Amino acid sequence: MARKPPYPKHVTALKSLKKERKPFIVADLETIQIPIDDPTDTKPIEDPTDTNQIVDQMDTIPIEDQIEYPSDTILKKKQTDTNPKEDPTEALTKMHVAYAAGFLVVKPGEDISAVPDFKTETYFSEEYNLLYPDFKDKSTQMLFNFIERLAVVANKTKIRTVYFHNLARFDGILLMKYLTIHGNKYSFKTIMRNLTLYEFSVYLGQKLVFSLRDSYFLLTASLDELGKTLCPELGSKGSIDHDKLRVEDLHPKKNELLDYMKQDIRLLGGVMLKAQDIYWRKFKVDFKSCLTLSSLALTIFRMRYYDPNSWPIHIPSRNEDTFIRRGYYGGHADVYKPIGINLYIYDANSLYPYVMKSFPMPGGVPVWHDNLEGKDISELFGFIEACVVCPTTMTRPFLPYRDKKTGTLLFPTGEFVGVYFSAELEYAQKLGYKIQPLRGYFFENNNTSPFDSFVEYLYESRQQAKKSGDKAMAYVYKLIMNSLYGRFGINPESTITEICERKRYDILLHSVKKLVYGEKLSDKYLMVNYKINTVHADNSEWNPPKISAVHLSAAITAYARIYMYKHISRHDCVYTDTDSAVLERPLPEDEISD
Repeated sequence: MARKPPYPKHVTALKSLKKERKPFIVADLETIQIPIDDPTDTKPIEDPTDTNQIVDQMDTIPIEDQIEYPSDTILKKKQTDTNPKEDPTEALTKMHVAYAAGFLVVKPGEDISAVPDFKTETYFSEEYNLLYPDFKDKSTQMLFNFIERLAVVANKTKIRTVYFHNLARFDGILLMKYLTIHGNKYSFKTIMRNLTLYEFSVYLGQKLVFSLRDSYFLLTASLDELGKTLCPELGSKGSIDHDKLRVEDLHPKKNELLDYMKQDIRLLGGVMLKAQDIYWRKFKVDFKSCLTLSSLALTIFRMRYYDPNSWPIHIPSRNEDTFIRRGYYGGHADVYKPIGINLYIYDANSLYPYVMKSFPMPGGVPVWHDNLEGKDISELFGFIEACVVCPTTMTRPFLPYRDKKTGTLLFPTGEFVGVYFSAELEYAQKLGYKIQPLRGYFFENNNTSPFDSFVEYLYESRQQAKKSGDKAMAYVYKLIMNSLYGRFGINPESTITEICERKRYDILLHSVKKLVYGEKLSDKYLMVNYKINTVHADNSEWNPPKISAVHLSAAITAYARIYMYKHISRHDCVYTDTDSAVLERPLPEDEISD
C-alpha cells in the first residue's frame, strides 16, 4: 500500500514565474426561458441506506455569495445594493435553453478593440430551422456545433482554457448537462466544491480537450462594471430584455441578439486581457494558474511578500485545526431594531486588511495546555476554550456562540462554553464578562504580522491609483488586498461533486461515509455529491487543503469584531453586518471618509 506523502508543517514560498503569459479563449452562451414540458425528466438517484434524500436542485444551483470588503481605513457611508432579486418560483416552472453561443481567442498583448468582428465565432439556434421544427432540437444542434468547433480550435491553437462569466450559475450547468447527455465520446472531470462549479474539463480518451472556467471567480463583479472599470474604450455592455424574449422573437431579432452576445464576448476578452496584463506587470503572475481570486492573492503573497524564514506560517494538524476552527466565527450580523427612519449607513474601510497589518498574528507552532484554571487571560495568547458568563443586562452582547444543533451564530447573554481567540476574551472581560479559561493552544506573540508588507504595498498603491484616476489599477489592488485572509480559513470538510459512470457511482455509494445525493444526468453519466474530511473520517482518509492556517483567519475576524464593537454597542445602532453599521445618528465628521 502506497504511503501518503508527508503533510507540510508550514506554508512555503513560491518562486517567480519565468514563462510568459498564455493565450486563452473567452466564450458566452445566451439562453431563453421556456416552460418545462415535464418537470420529472431528471430524478435524483436514491441512496437505499439514506431515508433523508436531498431534493434535486440541479437547475437552480446558486453561485456562492461573493463577499467584498471595503477599501480604505476608516468608516465611510455604505452604498446599498438596488439590484432586483430573481423570482425563486421561476425555476420551478421554466427552464433555460440556449439559443446562441460564441467564442473568441485572446492573445497576450493584443488590442481587443482592433480584433476584426469575424474573429468572434457565433452559433445561433434559428440557423437550423430547415432541419428541426422543434426549438429544443435546434438548440441541441447549435450546442453540438459550438462544442465541436471549440474542440477543433482548442486543439489547433493548443489553448485549453475557456472562460465564461458566471459559468457556475447558468452556462456551466447547462453545458454540463448537455455534454453528459449528448457528448458520448467525451469524458469529464469537475472541480466543484460545496455545489459551486469552478472548472469543467472535457477529455477525449486521456487527452484534455478544453477546460471551462468561471471568470467571475477571478474578477468578482458584473461584466458591465468590469467593462467600465478595466476597459471603457470597448464601450458599454448591451441590453436585452430577456424576460420579454420569446422563441418566436429569435429569428427576426437575430442580428440584434448576436451583436449583444458578441459585445459581451469582446468585453470579457478585454477585461480578462487587461487584468492578465496588470497581474503580470506588477506581480509576474499569470492568473491562468489560479481558479479563484483568493488562490491568486495567495500566490502573489507567497511569491512576493512571504518570508518563511522570519515569519513561517504554521499549517495546523487535524487536532489543531478541529479545535481552533471552533473559534472561527466570521463576521457579526445582527438586527437590534427592526424599524428605523432617516438612518446612517457606514462601512469600515478595508477592515480586514487593516487588521491584518495592524494587529499581532498568532505565530510559531501551537502548544497545547489542558489546564488553564486560574490563569490570567491577559497573559495568554492563542485559542482558548473558556466558560463564559455574559451579564443578562448587556443589550449588545459581544462574544459569539454557535448553536451545536442548528449551526446558527448567536450573541447570547448568560453562561456558555466556547473557543475564542485570547484577545477577544480579554476584551470581553473588560466589558464585564466573567471568563474562566479551561484549555487551549498557545501561539507565539511577537507583536508582528506576516501580512505587513503585503497590505502596505497594496493599500498605498491603490491610494496612488485612485489619486491618478487609474480605476483599473485601483480595482485590481483592492481585489487582491481583500481576498487573502479567507483563503487561510478554508474548511477541510467540503462537498465534492463527481460526474461518473454507474460503476464508479456504485463504488462511491458503498465506500463514502457521507453521501449527500446522486442524480442521473444521462443513460451513461451520473452526478454524485459526497462530503470529505468529516469529523468521522479516519486519519487515513484525512486529506485537507495543503495551504490552510485557520488560526490566522480566526484571529483576523476576532480582531475585526473587537474593532467594530465600539460602533455596534451604541444604543442607536439599528443593524450590523461584519464591517458595517446602521445608526440613527451620524458619526463625527473626523471619523468619516468618502
